[in-house]
Amino acid sequence: MEGNSLREQVAAMRQSLFDEEILDKQFVQMEELEDVHNPNFAEELMTLYFRDSSKLLVSVEKALERPPYDANILDKFLHQLKGSSASVGANKVRIETNKMREALKAEDVERTKSQFQLVKRAHKTLKGKMEPYFHLLRQAGPADAAQPPE
Repeated sequence: MEGNSLREQVAAMRQSLFDEEILDKQFVQMEELEDVHNPNFAEELMTLYFRDSSKLLVSVEKALERPPYDANILDKFLHQLKGSSASVGANKVRIETNKMREALKAEDVERTKSQFQLVKRAHKTLKGKMEPYFHLLRQAGPADAAQPPE
């Protein structure tokens, strides 16, 4: 009975990640790659994503601390962040990163800086929701194949 309750909690938590547009369908595709030989594939990829994206955020922050800003370097970091976010289904981070790139291209320094705060918030929110999701998922144990969100 407890397993069922945990499964329901996992399903509700997962659905909320899609309802809040924190994740997109790319995450479902990543989950579908899990099998008996690699049951934690999505979690492992998200762990790598958080490690790498956190480093990119630090690089962006450092680049924004020292005017004049090198727009090409900043855009390179943001392009990497956008791409890695898209590949794991980190929808909100990807969207906010795109908005920051638009502000950077418009040479709007203040909007670029304020948008960076939104990128960091979206990243922190994603991490803060994914860690308990994966923890609960591990408690619930193996399940059937990934299902698309409703």
